[in-house]
Amino acid sequence: MGVGKFAPRPLSERPAEVFASAEEAWLWFCRCQMARIEGVRFVADAGDRGRPCDPDDIFRAVDGLRRKGVLGARHIQVLGGFGCRLTPPDPWSGDSSTEAELWSQGLERLAEVLRRKGIVA
Repeated sequence: MGVGKFAPRPLSERPAEVFASAEEAWLWFCRCQMARIEGVRFVADAGDRGRPCDPDDIFRAVDGLRRKGVLGARHIQVLGGFGCRLTPPDPWSGDSSTEAELWSQGLERLAEVLRRKGIVA
C-alpha cells in the first residue's frame, strides 16, 4: 500500500500577522499554554488575528535552544516564571536585575530562531 502525500493544514485563512518581538510571541505562547491547562481546545481561525505559527512552534524553538545548550536551565526558569505572570521583569515590583538580564538574553536568543522561521518581524 502506498504512502499518502502529506499536506499540512493551513493555520488560518486570513493573512498571518507576525509578532513584533520575541517577547510578544513568548507571552502569547504562555497565554495559550495557560488556556490549554484550563481545558480550552484550539481551533484554527478562532483568534482575533491570524498568526504565522502554532503555540507548539514556539515551544519547539525554545526546546531546541535548550537541547543545543544555547538556553540554560536558569533562562528557562526565568522565561517560564515571568511567562506565568504574563509580564516581563519589573524592577519596581522587586524583580532582580539578574532576572531581567536572563529574560533579555533568553528572548534575544529566541528571537534569532523565530525571525528565521518568519514568526517575528
